[in-house]
Amino acid sequence: MAKGSSDTPLMQQHRAIKQKYPDAILLFRVGDFYETFGQDAVVASQVLGITLTKRNNGSASENELAGFPHHALDTYLHKLVKAGYRVAICDQLEDPKTVKGIVKRGVTELVTPGVATNDKLLEHNRNNFLAGLHFKDDNQIGLAFLDISTGEFFIAEGDKEYADKLLQSLQPAEVVFQRQYQKRFKETFGHRFYTYALDEWIFDESFARENMLRHFGTHSLKGFGVEEMSHGIIAAGAIFHYLKETEHPNLQHITHVQRINRDEHMWMDRFTIRNLELVGNGNSDQRCLLDVLDNTVSPMGARLLKRWLLMPLSDIGKINQRLDAVEWLIAHTDTRQQVQASVKQCGDVERLVSKVPLKKINPREVLHLAKGLQQIEVLKQSLSQQNNDYLQRLADALNPCPLLSDNIRRTLVDNPPVAAGKGNLIATGVHAELDELRSIATDGKNYLARLQQSEAEQTGISSLKVGFNNVFGYYLEVTNAHKSKVPDSWIRKQTLVNAERYITPELKTYEEKITGAEEKILAIEQGLFDELLRELQDYMAPLQTNGQVLGILDCLCCFAGNALQYQYRKPVLHNGSALMIKDARHPVIERTLAAGEQYVANDIDLDPEGQQIIILTGPNMSGKSALLRQTALVTLMAHMGSFVPATEAHIPLTDKIFTRVGASDNLSGGESTFMVEMNETASIINNLSSRSLVLLDEIGRGTSTYDGISIAWSIAEYLHHCPQAPKTLFATHYHELNELEEKLPRIKNYHITNREVGNKIIFLRKLAPGGSTHSFGIHVAKLAGMPPKLIDRANEILSWLETKHAHDNEEGQSMQQKVKQLQAPKTDAQMQLSIFDAHTEVFTDIRSMLEAVDINRLTPVEALLKLNEIKNKLK
Repeated sequence: MAKGSSDTPLMQQHRAIKQKYPDAILLFRVGDFYETFGQDAVVASQVLGITLTKRNNGSASENELAGFPHHALDTYLHKLVKAGYRVAICDQLEDPKTVKGIVKRGVTELVTPGVATNDKLLEHNRNNFLAGLHFKDDNQIGLAFLDISTGEFFIAEGDKEYADKLLQSLQPAEVVFQRQYQKRFKETFGHRFYTYALDEWIFDESFARENMLRHFGTHSLKGFGVEEMSHGIIAAGAIFHYLKETEHPNLQHITHVQRINRDEHMWMDRFTIRNLELVGNGNSDQRCLLDVLDNTVSPMGARLLKRWLLMPLSDIGKINQRLDAVEWLIAHTDTRQQVQASVKQCGDVERLVSKVPLKKINPREVLHLAKGLQQIEVLKQSLSQQNNDYLQRLADALNPCPLLSDNIRRTLVDNPPVAAGKGNLIATGVHAELDELRSIATDGKNYLARLQQSEAEQTGISSLKVGFNNVFGYYLEVTNAHKSKVPDSWIRKQTLVNAERYITPELKTYEEKITGAEEKILAIEQGLFDELLRELQDYMAPLQTNGQVLGILDCLCCFAGNALQYQYRKPVLHNGSALMIKDARHPVIERTLAAGEQYVANDIDLDPEGQQIIILTGPNMSGKSALLRQTALVTLMAHMGSFVPATEAHIPLTDKIFTRVGASDNLSGGESTFMVEMNETASIINNLSSRSLVLLDEIGRGTSTYDGISIAWSIAEYLHHCPQAPKTLFATHYHELNELEEKLPRIKNYHITNREVGNKIIFLRKLAPGGSTHSFGIHVAKLAGMPPKLIDRANEILSWLETKHAHDNEEGQSMQQKVKQLQAPKTDAQMQLSIFDAHTEVFTDIRSMLEAVDINRLTPVEALLKLNEIKNKLK
């Protein structure tokens, strides 16, 4: 914006505030509008689709201008933040009616993707985390995750792989870290996160500890179990500093911090999370595991279920605790339905509570909290009487807060307005003066009529009238004929031709009450509502605990409902090493089958002692990848505490699931398909343990055939020989790998069955022992709609290569040498069967013989004789 001596005071004020927030869009409140100026206006007009105008402020230059009504803030703020902009909201800090000159203004909130609290900026079924990262080195990274909209706060520490895993799982909306590490962050974690760099001095341990101790009001962090996590504390301290800088001082709803222990959760890297299609990737047409499993009834449950899915348990006791509770809820349908009904009626307790210190909760939401507390009372009584230990402990943790609930329902009307400023939110009988003012405001005419009648009767002035003017307010008017009857206590204020006007002490008192009664009513109601919010703040911790427990109950009931609806069974978790699943199904694919189509279930047995590695071969599209994924998903669901899609499942406690499935490029990062494949496979090889489950699909397909076979073969050998002996499913098109069964004792061959009917292939999708010798790739190409001429040619080449394979191998002939022998196909006018020049004459003779045959008159014996003749010519 150009600076000129003729700038108005308003523009000078705008410039001074804008200088404090140069990287944010400044929404500048002017009267009933939020205005943007200069480059901010250009951006706002483009993003919001509002009109861009220019206003000459008297200087040599013109200023761009774009604005919108203040009541539309929520709508436009949502669009700006979703577009990736930081937005500073500058409000009027004084009432313009009481100020002469320029109104004092200031930024009341800086909204960024990670500190959004507005409902329109949030998705109800997912957390909106702000992440803090502290880089020490690649092996020491501190992490903190805060959802300001729910008060959930987590701290963790680990190497760059663990940091990547947490970022991928919790998907923060914004990440803050040291400014000098911007390049390293992008190199390590990619470009998929919205980031903001902070100065180095903020990442100081003593400064961070001081920030946290001041916030929690404690002498140490031992009570939270994070005292020794110095790098995590630094990351958390940076978050607190960032919140202060973005004008978020009211953080009383952040009542505790939890540590994330790496050992408490099953490990899945970001490749596995992507390959198993656990959560959506933005493609609305493609269903993921979360879509199938999430039948929760509350936002708390939906958010928690996603976290359970991405961070499964590794403690067998905690897993069985969930499984037993799910089993109990399946058996007790009435209780489960009652729990779900109560949880649903409670609403989003976590986010409602978090609005209290921010003073963004409205009267209707406060009443909803109170009604939720009534449901919590019902839940507590119901569950505490049940004979499941886990459910009883959850019931004990619930706090109905009866005093708070009663006070809210006694203070607020049954159907309060959404906005407190509109009034009519406080119930009758709460405040005597409020009731009187309401009576005056709503019953003013009746009061004046009663006053007029009373005074007329007392004085005998039958023509007495009550009136009002702006000079001296309410008055009593007496005609000259009755002037002698006026009492001495009346005060004359005005003389007319035929009458006199008087005021009385009672009328003056009434006038004082009725003048500004509406404003007084609103002020009293706002004061009573603020008092209610202050009381609510005293109950922050128990209310948040209620929200967490409701989320757990919702997830457990969801698992029970899924088990009944989808015919899932309870898995058996054990500390052994053998994996046995009977009639395993893919939970997502079976939900997307056409009506009447049945999913083909399969048994899986893996045991490091006997059948450690399964080499899985079979046709394209036969279901190899589905079999791999369903084995991982059944294992994963069991560790979540969910029942699984199988008739029986004995699952060993698993610490890590690794997958390498499909082909994908990372061209923007300079990596080819094969490089991505090798990176993912190297990550698996270098992080194995004896309790790992490894799923490999089409390893080596990104390079030449012999390279690929060599790599796949050596990987299988390595997994077999390594001391960890991880359970492995290895799907491949390289049928040469079937030979490993002869050489290595713990490798077994299996294939997906198919049946050839005529020239068609029917995929039976059933697992059977033994290797497959054919991939039917050309058949898949035909199904995909390749031109018939192309398919015919591919079959010719395949037939020749397979025929020549054995003889050429004896001669040591390479694939390149074979391909060189292939003759290019001739044009339509030429003979299509001619592949090798040496046989052109023979094929020409055969063609002539066939063209001369009348098939309709050919007897079976003649046909056999003709066939024998053709065979002799080929010899």
